[in-house]
Amino acid sequence: MSASYRPILGTLGYVMSPDGKEVLLLNRSKRLDDIHYGKFNGLGGKLHSDEDVVSGMVREIREEAGIEPIDIHLRGTINWPGFGGAGEDWFGFIFRIDSWTGTVLSENPEGYLQWVARSTFDQVKFWESDRYWLDMVFDDDPRVFHGHAPFLDGEMISWKFHRI
Repeated sequence: MSASYRPILGTLGYVMSPDGKEVLLLNRSKRLDDIHYGKFNGLGGKLHSDEDVVSGMVREIREEAGIEPIDIHLRGTINWPGFGGAGEDWFGFIFRIDSWTGTVLSENPEGYLQWVARSTFDQVKFWESDRYWLDMVFDDDPRVFHGHAPFLDGEMISWKFHRI
């Protein structure tokens, strides 16, 4: 890691169905140049300079899904050195959105929105590294997790975390 660590700050949110059994995921399948192409992911993106992390998360949910988040919970943070397509460092704030209003869009410029049963997550094509922390987004532990997941050439090379 360089001495001038300046990660891209981002948000990643997981919108729950009203019964809590399904999660709204984005099937990233529209842009061949997308680092996430062919994978499922939560909703989110880069934080703007005039936003705090909650404002950024709310904006991304509105833009990507067309809904208004109401009940938002910070579940964790992850430092992803080397994650970007050109090796950029990312630092993400991970949220769970337990309630919302509006009508969910069916698609956006990056892909197609789908409700996916949590019970089928083992069959979903996530980033393989997501499997280390995704359960902590949905569990009942009130503590927030803070992870470190360095990447090299598109692969996670280690994982460690704390919960406080």
